[in-house]
Amino acid sequence: MGIALSPLWISLKTAGLATIATFFTGIAAAYWMLGYRGRWKSVIEGVFVSPLILPPTVVGFLLLLLFGRNGPMGQLMAQFDFTVVFTWYAAVITATIVAFPLMYKTALGAFEQVDSSLLQVAQTLGASRGIIFWRVLLPLSVPGILAGTILSFARALGEFGATLMLAGNIPGQTQTIPMAIYFAVEAGAMSEAWLWVLVIMTISLSGIIAVNLWQKQYQRRIQNTGLGMVEAHEPVGGRGKRAEAPQIVPIADVSPSQLEQGLLVDIQKQLANFTLDTAFTAHQETLGLLGGSGSGKSMTLRCIAGVETPTAGRIVLNGQTLFDAEQRINVPSHQRKISLVFQNYALFPHMTVAQNIAFGLQSLPKPMRSQQVNQQLALLQLEGLGDRYPHQLSGGQQQRVALARALATEPEALLLDEPFSALDTYLRAKVERQLVETLSTYSGVTLFVTHNLEEAYRVCEKLMVMSGGKPIAFDSKHRVFEHPRTVRVAQLTGCKNFSRAVAAESNTIEAIDWGVSLRVVEAIPRELSDVGIRAHQINLMPQPDASLENLFPCWLASTSETPHRMTLFLKLNAEPQGSHDYHVQAEVFKEKWQSIKDHPFPWYGQFDPLRLIVLI
Repeated sequence: MGIALSPLWISLKTAGLATIATFFTGIAAAYWMLGYRGRWKSVIEGVFVSPLILPPTVVGFLLLLLFGRNGPMGQLMAQFDFTVVFTWYAAVITATIVAFPLMYKTALGAFEQVDSSLLQVAQTLGASRGIIFWRVLLPLSVPGILAGTILSFARALGEFGATLMLAGNIPGQTQTIPMAIYFAVEAGAMSEAWLWVLVIMTISLSGIIAVNLWQKQYQRRIQNTGLGMVEAHEPVGGRGKRAEAPQIVPIADVSPSQLEQGLLVDIQKQLANFTLDTAFTAHQETLGLLGGSGSGKSMTLRCIAGVETPTAGRIVLNGQTLFDAEQRINVPSHQRKISLVFQNYALFPHMTVAQNIAFGLQSLPKPMRSQQVNQQLALLQLEGLGDRYPHQLSGGQQQRVALARALATEPEALLLDEPFSALDTYLRAKVERQLVETLSTYSGVTLFVTHNLEEAYRVCEKLMVMSGGKPIAFDSKHRVFEHPRTVRVAQLTGCKNFSRAVAAESNTIEAIDWGVSLRVVEAIPRELSDVGIRAHQINLMPQPDASLENLFPCWLASTSETPHRMTLFLKLNAEPQGSHDYHVQAEVFKEKWQSIKDHPFPWYGQFDPLRLIVLI
């Protein structure tokens, strides 16, 4: 009976050892290839997967050349009076070689499915590559790795051609189940062949079914933290583009003493669509980076945090050089004492709220770590949520957990990348108030990226406006909004009405596109190119008022409605010829609209000289 069952024991032994070997080598190779960007990547990838696409007999032939009597490994082992050819060791080697590609490809696919922002945020929380691998990447890849392990075991269990060439068919020594099936059929023993077929199918299919069932349970327990998955509310508690001169950002001459406190950034990075070229300083304040999509705001934060590397320039924080291209200084992200809150929050889905907050505190003793976590839970009003997982939280709660985790490490700089973009209007207002309150007690530098100008105005003290990878304005929020110097800055800060302009007299300009003369209070620059006025600052009235300056008759071309306001598209000094024939748009509250909408035309629009924006 023992001899009859020997193919089963030999197969289980060889497949088990081969699976253990492929588990470690496959994961190691996949992790290495995940970060490898060298020119030989395609060649290495081809070598790794070749046993999967080559005929097994070819693999066996190549292994025989390697381990045979005249092969390099065979000659080396002969010096120790040892050989693997026609031994059960050979069966393990062949099973390992042919099963390796399945483990490698599955593990690599599992690693690539992990959101890269999770790995990057772990870096900014002070975690080394080893810690990130063991605590973030590997746990989140468990389903894929387990599937790869079972597939590798099934492949090793069913290996035949390469094993036959290198290990032979020695009953009781190298005869595996596939060998037994083949030679039973050759001898006409169909009953014996059927028995081994049923055995190998039962073992392989049982493993695959067990993994599928486990994966379903795992997915129910640990869900993706995609913000679109959670919608619950928290409980109540037009002109063509023209080239324009950019506004110079004040940074050029900064003394070493001024770098002892605060952040200095002066970097360039070549990207696919544009070159990021930004320079600014920030101190103990909240600096907003305002701009449209693709203007370089988020990339600036990523370079400061160290998850991206600039092409040139330098970054200095509180006197410490974090990056200097000329001196070849590039402090790793986990050593920069900078926390980055990602747009999708990047909470670790396999960790509870408390574990997320404690992730960057592993160097502290457990009592201190627990105390710090509880302090952050209280500070961000998250008491009672420490044992929940991210998928069990609302969007606002996830945002506050991400902020608590970032602040727990006591960073010297806090970088917030559009932290409210995934929240609905109600949660956005609620969480925004919480953030402003929290930042009021934070002693470091805060950079706040947004494309929402009203949000930037409420949260930030200073603003840097970016366009095309470059800063085009840098000042207090009041001056940036009230005195933008260029059309682009005015557009990004919400101004919708522009006209080409030329100087007429000392305090008068001609608005060419509007066909009117305007008196202005602001000094007229020699480089004057345009005049603008914000839509909500046009004063509308049904009757003329002789005491007002810059008052012009106007007719309504069309309207656009929002819940609280009406946008009125107006033509000055003449009736419009259609809905698209207008000069300016004015925004009024609906109460104002109700008071004027029934009055006959013309209405009268006043362009307050104090509200006109003179642009270069």
